[in-house]
Amino acid sequence: MTVRVVVADDQDLIRAGLAMIIEARPDLTVVGQAADGIEAVAVAERTRPDVVLMDVRMPRQDGIAATRQLVAGGNPARVIMLTTFDLDEHVFAALRAGASAFLLKDTRPGDLAEAVRVVARGEALLAPTVTRRLLDRFADQLPGPAVATGKLATLTAREVEVLTLTARALSNAEIAERLYLSTATVKTHVSAVLTKLGLRDRIQAVVFAYDTGLVRPEPPPG
Repeated sequence: MTVRVVVADDQDLIRAGLAMIIEARPDLTVVGQAADGIEAVAVAERTRPDVVLMDVRMPRQDGIAATRQLVAGGNPARVIMLTTFDLDEHVFAALRAGASAFLLKDTRPGDLAEAVRVVARGEALLAPTVTRRLLDRFADQLPGPAVATGKLATLTAREVEVLTLTARALSNAEIAERLYLSTATVKTHVSAVLTKLGLRDRIQAVVFAYDTGLVRPEPPPG
């Protein structure tokens, strides 16, 4: 199966270079390109790609706002956010917008291609432990428990337990040991949680758990 990709970057040379990296792989193909966030949304809506490589900083509309618009509109494309700077603020904003991965533009071509494959499979490239560290750091920017608590009512008590432990960055095996369940059962519960809450991956589950107040930032050591 060929992974269909849209490349969005306001710099022509970078956009062309990214497209060349993608097209050089037999299992990846570029189905559209965009020079700003507004165009990126339009191209993604028209082509319905599997993955969008989205620059953070673009004219008219930045990549974070474009990602937020795609996710809110129900576009199934997964977003990999690209930036020149390794700033936690950008990672945090990208996660809040619904991105599934975050890469620097100097990432090696092979690693970029593999990131596209990973995200296209429905996996999040950023580890839940990193997500939790970011959310702990930017806790004062979280919307508060009232935002999405209504959705929690759709979950069973066991699913709430699984969501809580997922948000605490436990693996399926660790959750299974904690709750005396099989790993397969935990996977089923995680899948049910994501489906019921309309979340794309475990990373978004961590964000949701913080938004609802189900998990709160840990106090600093000492």
